[in-house]
Amino acid sequence: MENETHYAEAVIDNGTFGTRTIRFETGRLAKQAAGSAVAYLDDDTMVLSATTASKRPKDQLDFFPLTVDVEERQYAAGKIPGSFFRREGRPSEDAILTCRLIDRPLRPSFRKGLRNEIQIVETIMALNPDHLYDVVAINAASCSTQLAGLPFSGPIGGTRVALIKGQWVAFPTHTELEDAVFDMVVAGRVLEDGDVAIMMVEAEATEKTIQLVKDGAEAPTEEVVAAGLEAAKPFIKALCKAQSDLAAKAAKPTGDFPVFLDYEDDVLEALTAAVKTELAQALTIAGKQERDAELDRVKEIAGEKLLPQFEGREKEISGAYRALTKKLVRERVIKDKVRIDGRGVTDIRTLAAEVEAIPRVHGSALFERGETQILGVTTLNMLRMEQQLDTLSPVTRKRYMHNYNFPPYSVGETGRVGSPKRREIGHGALAERAIVPVLPSREDFPYAIRQVSEALGSNGSTSMGSVCASTMSLLNAGVPLKAAVAGIAMGLISQEIDGQTHYVALTDILGAEDAFGDMDFKVAGTKQFVTALQLDTKLDGIPASVLAAALKQARDARLHILDVMNEAIDVPDEMSPNAPRIITVKIPVDKIGEVIGPKGKMINQIQEDTGADITIEDDGTIYIGAADGPAAEAARATINGIANPTMPEVGERYLGTVVKTTTFGAFVSLLPGKDGLLHISQIRKLAGGKRVENVEDVLGVGQKVQVEIAEIDSRGKLSLIPVVEGEEDDDKKDDTDK
Repeated sequence: MENETHYAEAVIDNGTFGTRTIRFETGRLAKQAAGSAVAYLDDDTMVLSATTASKRPKDQLDFFPLTVDVEERQYAAGKIPGSFFRREGRPSEDAILTCRLIDRPLRPSFRKGLRNEIQIVETIMALNPDHLYDVVAINAASCSTQLAGLPFSGPIGGTRVALIKGQWVAFPTHTELEDAVFDMVVAGRVLEDGDVAIMMVEAEATEKTIQLVKDGAEAPTEEVVAAGLEAAKPFIKALCKAQSDLAAKAAKPTGDFPVFLDYEDDVLEALTAAVKTELAQALTIAGKQERDAELDRVKEIAGEKLLPQFEGREKEISGAYRALTKKLVRERVIKDKVRIDGRGVTDIRTLAAEVEAIPRVHGSALFERGETQILGVTTLNMLRMEQQLDTLSPVTRKRYMHNYNFPPYSVGETGRVGSPKRREIGHGALAERAIVPVLPSREDFPYAIRQVSEALGSNGSTSMGSVCASTMSLLNAGVPLKAAVAGIAMGLISQEIDGQTHYVALTDILGAEDAFGDMDFKVAGTKQFVTALQLDTKLDGIPASVLAAALKQARDARLHILDVMNEAIDVPDEMSPNAPRIITVKIPVDKIGEVIGPKGKMINQIQEDTGADITIEDDGTIYIGAADGPAAEAARATINGIANPTMPEVGERYLGTVVKTTTFGAFVSLLPGKDGLLHISQIRKLAGGKRVENVEDVLGVGQKVQVEIAEIDSRGKLSLIPVVEGEEDDDKKDDTDK
């Protein structure tokens, strides 16, 4: 029976968009893992998930050591890795973001206090190029963990739903997403009453959203987004049922894993009696640093009072102190509607916005919200500088690159700096997704854009601060955004009072409120609609009315922030003199070879002569970039001379360049790709009428010479005559006499 293979499947009905079949399998691969499962999407995309647990707990840790890794195998898409070593290296950004999508709903589903190391490894083994593997991986991870005999309250179902032609479509393909107005990844689990509790949401508008809305599609407003979450629930339910069916056949019994609780009740009771009053008073201090200093002092007092009584249980005192802090913060919000820093539940901290914060860069802006301070810096360059992607995705280039940096000094601490951590990559990706829908097209703005968000100070949602700073910085750089985008972080606290659950939504949450709340979500958007949304919740379901009210509260805050940003900058500035100038030329496709020249000789010559950088697209679009306008114009004139020439006519004069000499004359270049012959019999005029034995005695390659077109034969070949200074004067005199 050990080698028996078990199956279960979920069929997702998308109506006119057809069906998707997600099949789960176990018992055939990775048999030595605690739990292994393979998830297939339409039998064309295959993800193997293996979950393992350490034999002994790491009781010295004060957190749950869960690790999720996603291994993208290039063979899955029939590719050989493009690196020097021709093998996979560090995980791609797509893989890291998928790790986060898996971790966020799974982590809170394990038993509290678990300290055994848990590792979930996802291997992408086969991929239809039109499929997205991330949601398949969420389901595979949940399934393998469900089978592993761990204290896990799954299964977790994950689906992508996209609003396409008025319908929410589950597991959409890349092709279908081209017509999507909004795209969401939603994960959740089924409750005992049959309802679905949403645990995680990652959502965004698309590059085409604004155009689709102009063409009559429904805009992704807060109400539409809430409807999308409801639409995802039946799909999640079907996925959870399939996993449960498989677990019923093949899951191991739950093992005996020790649990290390943060504290015992006797420690919490003693701590409450000892310092509750002082702690409650400390939590009313508005300033973060002053409050943290007072909280540290109260914690020391607690230690002095309790250590003699609870010797050897120092960690429990620390855990109980945190629990008491959380309880007091939540009680004050629920009962008094007053927060840690004294604000009301809908109040936003003091805002400040300015542009041109640093010199010489192409665009910059500083955005401040309370103690959160973000510097946004924009750099523009040629399209050839866009990021080249070697991943499983069909997307191979990225024009807009958003990087987020979070140095330790932003929270007044020391720590490692250098390569970005997963959190920084996730925050940068969220800000990037919020901005992408309002970026101009490549044709309208042919630049590669790099946006960097520097978190200089942090106390609550630096990612949404990055969205605000980036919008202003891009406008300062002269990027013609379709609309301004702002973001806000929201929280939710709930408590049961007299048998009824009360919910309070918090606008512009602090870092502490993020940690002590039941749900946090970040919403970015324009004045008209949502461009990005990220939601995580610890609750077993949120009433639709509560979520709708919280989204409306977030919209009110977003509009207020947009007003402050508009006071700093509301239209694109003139481009910085330090930014490159890029112009566009369209040429016939059959002329591309002539512009490039043999072995790139022509294009290299143009770049050398003008100092411009030239990028040629397959459709005949040429992007010319230069440090200044005249250099770009010179390159454009040369390219037009080759690919869009005006035919020379008899009598026209040119200052040409000798490109070749022969025994019978010299070839002179008049325009790129257009040469004429200056016969040796005509060259004698340049030698004062004397007989010329060797052309090189009079003209050398590279020499400039004024010539006139004397004749164009039936094959288009040009015969030239020199324009001699004395003859030119005689011609003018003859014209005057006439």
